[in-house]
Amino acid sequence: MFKKKNILITGVGKGIGKELMIHCIKNNYFVYGICRSKSDYKDLLKYKNNSTIFFGDVTNEKFINSTFSYFKKKRISFSGLVNNAGERQRIEFSKLNRKKLLYIFNTNFFSIVKITQKFLNHNKTNKNTISIVNIGSIVGPRGFSHLAGYASTKSAIEGLTKSLSIEFADKKIRFNTVNPGFTKTSFYKKFKTSRKKLYNWTLSKIPMKRWGDSKEVSELICFLLSDKSSYITGQSINIDGGWTSQ
Repeated sequence: MFKKKNILITGVGKGIGKELMIHCIKNNYFVYGICRSKSDYKDLLKYKNNSTIFFGDVTNEKFINSTFSYFKKKRISFSGLVNNAGERQRIEFSKLNRKKLLYIFNTNFFSIVKITQKFLNHNKTNKNTISIVNIGSIVGPRGFSHLAGYASTKSAIEGLTKSLSIEFADKKIRFNTVNPGFTKTSFYKKFKTSRKKLYNWTLSKIPMKRWGDSKEVSELICFLLSDKSSYITGQSINIDGGWTSQ
């Protein structure tokens, strides 16, 4: 399906990011990944033949600048970027102050703006087509109780994606957003047993009556990264078992 290409993925430590990294490697990509957990970083070194992992936080501007300086020094060109790194924030709206709101926006939105700017500047002489996929959430367009700040960041991502898809369409750069619903990641087993009532409620809202799998989300992202999706840009695609169709 793929020719050998370089891809940059943030948040590869666990969950969808890690599954996507493995999936891309299997499909003949070389992955440059960003991971902020030292234990996850050490675990990912087993893929060193097909990846280079950078240990750092996407909100750290100095770290991001040094990472792209490395890409420049090594003359690495990319065919795609996946802005996957993000954090969930569950808090009552009455307790959502400026500090907490800035924190979640720094992690989930401002870091994406910074990385995408650096990525576009780094690849400005690249004549090949480029695909950028931003990872949102169904919480953005749908809304959830106690997730106002988090939902706002994911809604902002959709607006950013649509705007950039128009601005860069004539430069052969595509932008799309993937909005996962409830997906089996590292916290799934604990959630299923310790929060059984809430887990059963989520199932009642999903027409397919199951959580999604990280591999299923990765398949969709890989399709959007590939030339097979060459006429798709500016889209927000929900992968949620039918949740948002109700």
